[in-house]
Amino acid sequence: MIYLASGSPRRGELLTRIGVTHAVLMPGQGDAAVDETPHPDEAPAGYALRLAKTKAEAGWARLERSSLPRHPVLAADTTVALDDGILGKPADAEEARAMLGRLSDRMHLVITAIAMIQGPVLESRLSVTRVWFRALSNRDLDEFLATGEYHDKAGAYGIQGHAARFIERVDGSPSGVMGLPLFETDQLLALFETGVP
Repeated sequence: MIYLASGSPRRGELLTRIGVTHAVLMPGQGDAAVDETPHPDEAPAGYALRLAKTKAEAGWARLERSSLPRHPVLAADTTVALDDGILGKPADAEEARAMLGRLSDRMHLVITAIAMIQGPVLESRLSVTRVWFRALSNRDLDEFLATGEYHDKAGAYGIQGHAARFIERVDGSPSGVMGLPLFETDQLLALFETGVP
């Protein structure tokens, strides 16, 4: 049994897919949101790792203020990197169009960091996947933006939705692109089950 410090239904579905019993640990009233603003000159991998660790620590702090059993807390952060820059979540359709236009006919990186915490022990892992988009036409962009799927998505898309038709090739972890790399997650689960950390 673990807690998932994420409201992402995709992450919950992925844990269920590999048979992990979990409960979602949502922020409590009065909890400050994790600031996802990148630091100046912060590398995409470092950014994702920092946010995953911060989210895990915030989840553990919530757990300690509750009467719930002290099972491990798992958190994750996914970012899209292009030319060593971070493509975050678009504020609106116009920003989403600009992001997708930059990804058109190019390779980009999807970086997902995960962190697990129990008491003083915090462990993390990183998954980096290369994703190639085909060239996108204005019609492609119009049709995709009309779905609204760009909301709350790093890089303005999710591999499991309508944007799957844009993806020419994936080199790495498909589940990592979805937001929770299952290989690395299984590694952390094994560590905490055996008490190695």
